[in-house]
Amino acid sequence: MVKFGVGQPARRVEDLRLITGTGRYADDMSLPGQAHAFMVRSPRAHARITGIDTTDAKAAAGVIAVYTGEDAAKAGLGTVYSPAADMLKNKDGTPIYKTVRNLITRDRVRHVGDTVAMIVAETAAQARDAAELLIIDYADLPATADTAGAIAPDAPVIWEENGSNLAYDWSVGKADQVAEAMKAAHHVTRIKLVNNRIVVAAMEPRAALGAYDADRDHYTLYTASQGVHGMRNNIALHSLKIPVEKLRVITEDVGGGFGMKTFVYPEYPLVLFASKMLGRPVKWVGDRSDSFVTDSQGRDHVTEAALALDKDGKILAVEVDTIANLGAYQSQFGPFIPSLAPRGMHVGVYVVPAMYNHVRAVYTNTVPVDAYRGAGRPEASYVIERLMEKAAKEIGLSPAELRKRNFVPQSAMPFNAPPSLPFDSGNFEFNLDDAMKRADHEGFEARRAAAAKDGKLRGIGFSYYVERTAAGMSDYARIAVDGADGTVHVWTGQQTNGQGHETVWTQLISSRLGVDAEKIKVHLGDSDILPGGAGTGGSKALYLANGAMADASDKLIEKGREIAANELEAAKTDIEYRGADGEPVFAVAGTDKTIDLFAVARIAATQANLGELAGDGEYKQDKNTFPNGAHICEVEIDADTGQFRIVKFTAVDDFGQIINPLIVAGQVHGGIVQGLGQAMGEHALYDAAGQLVTGSFMDYWMPRADDVPSFDVSYNEFPALSNALGVKGAGEAGTVGAPAAFINAVIDALKPYGIDEIDMPVTPLKLWQIIAGGRKAAE
Repeated sequence: MVKFGVGQPARRVEDLRLITGTGRYADDMSLPGQAHAFMVRSPRAHARITGIDTTDAKAAAGVIAVYTGEDAAKAGLGTVYSPAADMLKNKDGTPIYKTVRNLITRDRVRHVGDTVAMIVAETAAQARDAAELLIIDYADLPATADTAGAIAPDAPVIWEENGSNLAYDWSVGKADQVAEAMKAAHHVTRIKLVNNRIVVAAMEPRAALGAYDADRDHYTLYTASQGVHGMRNNIALHSLKIPVEKLRVITEDVGGGFGMKTFVYPEYPLVLFASKMLGRPVKWVGDRSDSFVTDSQGRDHVTEAALALDKDGKILAVEVDTIANLGAYQSQFGPFIPSLAPRGMHVGVYVVPAMYNHVRAVYTNTVPVDAYRGAGRPEASYVIERLMEKAAKEIGLSPAELRKRNFVPQSAMPFNAPPSLPFDSGNFEFNLDDAMKRADHEGFEARRAAAAKDGKLRGIGFSYYVERTAAGMSDYARIAVDGADGTVHVWTGQQTNGQGHETVWTQLISSRLGVDAEKIKVHLGDSDILPGGAGTGGSKALYLANGAMADASDKLIEKGREIAANELEAAKTDIEYRGADGEPVFAVAGTDKTIDLFAVARIAATQANLGELAGDGEYKQDKNTFPNGAHICEVEIDADTGQFRIVKFTAVDDFGQIINPLIVAGQVHGGIVQGLGQAMGEHALYDAAGQLVTGSFMDYWMPRADDVPSFDVSYNEFPALSNALGVKGAGEAGTVGAPAAFINAVIDALKPYGIDEIDMPVTPLKLWQIIAGGRKAAE
C-alpha cells in the first residue's frame, strides 16, 4: 500500500480483517477460568416481586452463584446513572423527576426484560438451564404502553412517588410570539404525526466480560461500546462506586452501535461485581431475543405542529408540541434526546422569525428509549419537512418553490438570527436545484401518467434536512513512532462501530506525516491509554479526532526536531519536517541533509530522558457543524395490492470537505436505509399490557437489499468554518433526511384519494386499506 491522503477514495484498511473473520468483537474475548452469566428477565411489564426462591437454581448442575436485587443492595452496588437527568429542568424551573434504576430490580418490575436475577455457572448453557428453576412470584399491576395515553388522568402510574407518568414538561422558544404570528397569519398549516418506536437491532448483540484483580483491587471490562472513557466513568462512579482509576474498559471491534452501545447497561457492572465475588472472570453474552427487550430503543413521539405563513408564502412561525416516550426508566441520555438534542432544529434550513417547541416526556411500561442514529434531529426534521410539503399543497405552491422562498440564502452566510440556526456556510437552493435535476423532476408528471395507465400510483416527495453535529467537548489522541519495526501507532478517544475510522485516521496521519499507510496502525478503545475521550456519537468523530491528532503530531514533530538537530549538527530552528510533501524526514532547511522519522525514533528509544518518539494531543471544538442536503424520493404503488417500490432516491448532500468519498457514500447509504426502514415497516409495537408484540425478526420488519433502489448520491462541498478540515459530520445525515422524503412521496401518490397525512410505518396493508376505502367512498 502507498501513501494516501485527504480527498482520495481509499478502500477501508480494516475490511480485510473484518471480512476474513479475524476481527475481535466482545464475544470473541475470553479469559482463562471464566464463568458464564445469564440474566433472568421479567416476563411481566408491571408487577411487584413478592418472592424469589433460589434454592433449586443454586443446586443445579454447574451453578456457582445466584444473585438477586437484595444481594446487589447488600453489596452496596449503585445504579444505572442518567447524566441527562441533570441537564434540563421543567419549563417552570423545577427539577425533572429522576428514576432510580437498580442493577437488579428488587421489589418491582417496570417493563418486560427488567433484570430480576443473575445466575453464574461454569457454562452459559448451565446458567440458562438453571434460570428455569428459579421461582419468582409476581403480583401483576396495571400497565401503560401508550405514549399519548400515559398522561391521561386514569393512566396507571409507573412511579408512584412522582404522582403521574409525566417525566418533565419542557419548552424552548417564545410561545407569545408564536401565538401572535398564528393569529396574524394568512395561512396556517397543521399536522398530527407519529414518529414510531424502533428497535436498534445492531448486527452484534451486546456482550461483556468482567475481570477483577484482587491483588491490585482493580477491574477490567471488555465490552462493545461507543467510547470507553465515558463508560468507565459512569460504571466506576455510579454503579460500582469506586475511583475511576480502578476500572479499565477495553473495546475492540464493534458490530454496529447507532447510539445504543454508548450506554451503560446493568450487565456491565454486574459481571464485574460477580468476578470480584467469585474470584474469577465472568462473561455474559446476550442473544437477539434479549436485545429486543433490553437494548435501548429509538424515537416514539406523538406530535402536533403548526406552520404560519404570510400571503407570499414566507414563514412567520413554527409551533411544535410533542409527547415523547422515555420508557420505564431514564436511560443514559434519554431525557436529552427529545428536548436539548433537537432544540431549535424544528426550524430546519429556513428563515423563521418565531418558534416554540413544547415537550412532555412520559414514562411507560416499555423498554427505555434513548439516542438512535440522529438522536432527536431526525424527529425534528421530519416535523418541519412534513409541514413544508403539506403547506405547499395547501397554498398552491410547488414544494420546491415554498422551500426556496424560505431558505436561509447563501448571501447571508455566516447567518445568526435566532431562532433560525447559526449556519456558517451552505447553499441550500443550489443543492435543491441540483437534486431536482438529478431526479429529473421536470419529467415526473409524464412518468406519473405512464404509471397510471398500468394501474400504478406514482408520487414524488421532497425533504431538505439539516443536522446539527455535536460540539462543546474535548477529545484526545496519542501518536507514537516505533523505530524498530517502522510503525506509527495512533490512538484517539473515538471508537469505530463500522464507520471506517481506521481508514480515515490512517489517511489523515499519512497525509500529515508522509508515512505509507501500511506503516500506520490505528488502535481501538482502551481507557488506560488516553486521559479521556469524547466517544463516537453526534457525527463529531472526524473533526474532534483530527484536531487531537494534529496536536499530537505537532508535539511529536517538535520532539523529533530536537533530536534531528543534534544528529544533523544544526540549530533546532533550522530543522523542518517534510511530511506534508510526502517525505517522512527531518531536514536542515535549504539543504539535502536529512534524517528519517524512524531513525529519529530509534535514537529516542536509546535515550533515557526521551524513551520514545511520541506526542499526546488534545482538542476542543465549541461550534457545531450543520450538514444538510436535499433528498427526493419517487415511489410507485400498485393500486390493487398496496405493494410499493421506491423507484428512485436522490440525495445531494453538503458535508463540507469530503475526506474519503467511498466512506461517505457508505455512511449515506446506510443512513438512508435506516431512515427508510423506519418509514417503510420497522415498528416496535407493544400491546396494552406492555408486551412487545414485535419481539423477534419473525415479527419485526427489517429493510432488505431489494427494498431499496441504487441510490443517486452526490455532494456539493461548502466547507465549514468551525474546524481546520472544513468538514461537516456525515454519519447520521441519511437517517435525518430520508423518512420525510419517502412519506411525502407516498402522500403525493395517494392524492387522488384525498390523503394528506399518513404515519410511519407505511406498509402494503395500510396502503391497500386506504386505497380500498377511497374507492368505496367514491362508489
